[in-house]
Amino acid sequence: MKLHSYDINKKYSTSVAYFSMEFAIDQALKIYSGGLGFLAGSHMRSAYDLKQNVVGIGLLWSFGYYDQERNEDRTLQPRYTRKFYYFLEELPVTVSVKVDGKDVHVKAFLLRAEVFGTAPMILLSTDTDENDYLSRTITHKLYDGNQKTRVAQEMVLGIGGVKVLEAMKQNIEIYHMNEGHSLPLVYQLYNRYQDMAELKKHVVFTTHTPEAAGNEIHNIHFLHEMGFFNELDLNTVRTISGYEHDDNFSLTVGALRSAKRANAVSKIHGTVSNEMWGKVENRCEIISITNAQNKKYWTDKTLIRALDEHEDYELVARKKHLKKILFDEVANQTGKMFDPEILTIVWARRFAEYKRPGLLKYDFERFIKLIENKEMPVQIIWAGKPYPTDFGAIEIFNELIHISRRYPNIAVIVGYELTLSRLLKQGSDIWLNTPRITREASGTSGMTASMNGSIHFSIDDGWHPEFARDGKNSFTIPALDHNLSIAEQDRIDNINMMDILENTILPTYYNEPTKWVKIMKSALSDIEHEFDSARMVDQYYDLMFNYKPKTEAK
Repeated sequence: MKLHSYDINKKYSTSVAYFSMEFAIDQALKIYSGGLGFLAGSHMRSAYDLKQNVVGIGLLWSFGYYDQERNEDRTLQPRYTRKFYYFLEELPVTVSVKVDGKDVHVKAFLLRAEVFGTAPMILLSTDTDENDYLSRTITHKLYDGNQKTRVAQEMVLGIGGVKVLEAMKQNIEIYHMNEGHSLPLVYQLYNRYQDMAELKKHVVFTTHTPEAAGNEIHNIHFLHEMGFFNELDLNTVRTISGYEHDDNFSLTVGALRSAKRANAVSKIHGTVSNEMWGKVENRCEIISITNAQNKKYWTDKTLIRALDEHEDYELVARKKHLKKILFDEVANQTGKMFDPEILTIVWARRFAEYKRPGLLKYDFERFIKLIENKEMPVQIIWAGKPYPTDFGAIEIFNELIHISRRYPNIAVIVGYELTLSRLLKQGSDIWLNTPRITREASGTSGMTASMNGSIHFSIDDGWHPEFARDGKNSFTIPALDHNLSIAEQDRIDNINMMDILENTILPTYYNEPTKWVKIMKSALSDIEHEFDSARMVDQYYDLMFNYKPKTEAK
């Protein structure tokens, strides 16, 4: 079956299957949670733009991640609503994956390239009449909290994905694991190659985070009983994976030992990853390919036209118009009327403790002075999705809601998905990024903010050091010693952040509007090429998919 409706560019003729647990393709297709999905979605869009021979392989989540709604007291309420997608085409293929000793039927659905302007995508589902209820739940919720269900999801993605491609007679040369979730594909491919050296020629791996939650570890006996290794005997698994004596099986280590090459997602992350995994024997090389986002999808076209035509007045007017559009949503959700003349700060991304959504209020007395400043006023918006059982992150989210009740210039809004994300980036003046240093692998939300004239104000981590010219196209919270205690890091980062905000950002915005516009224009110009995903997907072909190792993996 021919999957691509476009003619393949000869430069990108190597056939690639891109495996990912989540893809943020369009607001109408809710199969993502956060940054990993946003990145995968931009990859699929740029693969289409460059006419690459790529097919995306993902899971069709019946209930998505979750719908972010509110309780009666306005606090966060995760809600699960079944989704239906009539724009997907059911494929005439069903495969089975043996999960915990039981055959689970996997159906496949095609998202054609022309629907959203992406590489074609195959989405897998176990939520089908052929399965019992327990098997159907495997593809109900993205990142299910139950350990067995989570592992089953990874098996359906990896093993099921390869089987579907085989059943459709697709000649795939490279299997790309976007994070370690799809590692079971290696053990399905082992049936074909029966030799790890040969298998590695066809597998590449992207590691996205230094966080423990993103680098899963399971007991090898548990994984074997689940069928994670595709019915290979345990001795064979130990031999080919390098786990002869260790029962704690890391998916990331397994991927590093199964790929011809791996990549981190920023230069800093490349250094961190090589330090983290430096002692892993028989691992592949880890290079860095900095993440990027699809400019065509994310940018406001009128804003870019004003930039290209050097019409500062039109640029400023358009930015205020975009702020008004965002503020309509703020009023709709909170009843608060924000002013487009006032500096608007947005903190919006996945709510996680290490990203420090509450760093602004660390020194609460100083925070309130900022909020109540009438001479140089601010408006602050928080948005983002905590993991539905991350009760610490949910508590921070709800605490911010409680604080916001007392102030007309603070808003916490829900529904942080693609549409709202774009509204926030187009309608903000400052995009605030506050992870603990070395903990943010890339952090691509700031790229799409900069693409819309929202100035990145960030810890010097992830992609930011590769872009930032402090005071010229962004504002940088200075780096500190990441070996300091967490409490001390938070204290120092808060002081530095507030000093820059009070002494530099606010005076520039209100007293030097010409300089502010110049910074905004520099951000728009500097982000344009290096952080557009066209550059990224070209590098994946050059440095990963078409890469031929000169020597055996070290």
